[in-house]
Amino acid sequence: MSVIPLVFTSGWASGINAYAVVLLLGLFGATGVSDAVPAALQRTDVLIVAGVLFLCEVVADKIPYVDSAWDTVHTVIRPVAGAVIAALLAGESGSLPELAAGAIGGSTALMSHLVKAGTRMAVNTSPEPFSNIGVSIVEDLGVAGVVTFAIFNPVAAAVIAGVLLLVGIVLVVFLASRIRRFLRRRAQRREEKHLAATGGALPPG
Repeated sequence: MSVIPLVFTSGWASGINAYAVVLLLGLFGATGVSDAVPAALQRTDVLIVAGVLFLCEVVADKIPYVDSAWDTVHTVIRPVAGAVIAALLAGESGSLPELAAGAIGGSTALMSHLVKAGTRMAVNTSPEPFSNIGVSIVEDLGVAGVVTFAIFNPVAAAVIAGVLLLVGIVLVVFLASRIRRFLRRRAQRREEKHLAATGGALPPG
């Protein structure tokens, strides 16, 4: 069977939480649940690092504005992780060139990351923190559920991931005004910090 559905699903999930994907796939492979997981993801050191970073993301992802800063840092990390995971999966199966798999996984991860980051910007315009916590929990459960399902039924899981990606894109477009509001607030905060640092003087120019 082609590895493309699993590559696509892992790419989508990596754009949301790459560390969870590495941890889940590694555990599935190490425990013998799936033989499609490459050995590189099953290494003990990889699992430990992924576990620690996953815990860091669990905390950061539930704090308003910290989550957006975390997303900014991971704009490169998540697509790269998606591409690497996809290439490893392709190398293990031999049914898809690794370069093509990396392109699919990386581009899908980038799209889902942008959806996640945009959604969080919109959520951060809410004055209370509970929206962040709720959205984060839904994302964590969604990644865990879809990746687990992909191990047993990769085609159906890829369809679900594709639908969720399309819904996410539509949602971000719908929330565009709130995203712009978040960006204005962030720019205002930076300006206030700059004025405080310069003793209240206006910036040059």
